Amino acid sequence: MGTPDFAVPTLQYLSDSGVRIAGVYTQPDRPSGRGKRTVKSPVKLLAERLVLPVFQPETLSTEEARSELEALRPDAIIVAAYGLILPGWTLSLPAHGALNVHPSLLPRHRGPAPVANAILEGDKETGVTVMLVEPEVDSGPILRTCQVPIVSSDTTGQLTEKLAKIGGELLVETLRDWTAGLINPQPQDHSLATFSRKATKADGKIDWTLPAAKIDRRIRAYHPWPGSFTTWSGRRLKIIEATPTGDEVDEPGLVSRGSVDTFVQTGRGHLALKTVQPEGRRPMDIKSFLAGCPDFVGAVLGQAI
Repeated sequence: MGTPDFAVPTLQYLSDSGVRIAGVYTQPDRPSGRGKRTVKSPVKLLAERLVLPVFQPETLSTEEARSELEALRPDAIIVAAYGLILPGWTLSLPAHGALNVHPSLLPRHRGPAPVANAILEGDKETGVTVMLVEPEVDSGPILRTCQVPIVSSDTTGQLTEKLAKIGGELLVETLRDWTAGLINPQPQDHSLATFSRKATKADGKIDWTLPAAKIDRRIRAYHPWPGSFTTWSGRRLKIIEATPTGDEVDEPGLVSRGSVDTFVQTGRGHLALKTVQPEGRRPMDIKSFLAGCPDFVGAVLGQAI
């Protein structure tokens, strides 16, 4: 049971391992993009290439959905970013339970956006947890974990891709040992739990009064979605890549030019710009941007449109 790109390696590793996959559950096809064209989920696309049965109920809470799943008689249910709540009856249906692949070191960063929140919080490491699913979100006993360092350049997109591959491998190893009776589930310490939330478009607006290090984390956490933006000359400007420097307290939002870098002053320190995207154009390095917009230096960013 999975839907986005994160779940694809788990399905692929399961298939490659020789596990008999009775069915693949993924969310229904949805309209996407400016043209609102109906698209299949990444998991569905892979399942079709693997010639596996695909099921796409809007909910698992109907009698029809229950009968459909019970007919498959699964020995285990594997969940990876499915996006639908599993009713209680699904958890007791398979002999080996439901196993969830979660991209954080639980109980830290439960919820829907663990990767982005790990970057936002400045965590030095994250990882993948394979746990048993229980009714309360991400609260089940832990079967196995794998720690992964967070490097200073990691974005949510890059880190999610890395964790997805690790999660797929870890799940196959865990499933093998779990079904063989070689794993003793470890309860989570609920007192240490933290909870993530999904970002909104409004979260992408840069507040230049924040410290440069915090703005940098937000830029990386919100890439690729919703993206981080500011305003300049009455239009939006996306900041795609930047590097925090120094500890100075200057005029927040002022663009300055150093001997090497073009940087924006913040509430503490400077943010050296690397890649930007003007409204209606493609991303470009800051040198190319300045070649066409030399008056960018000396501007104050973030003023109302």
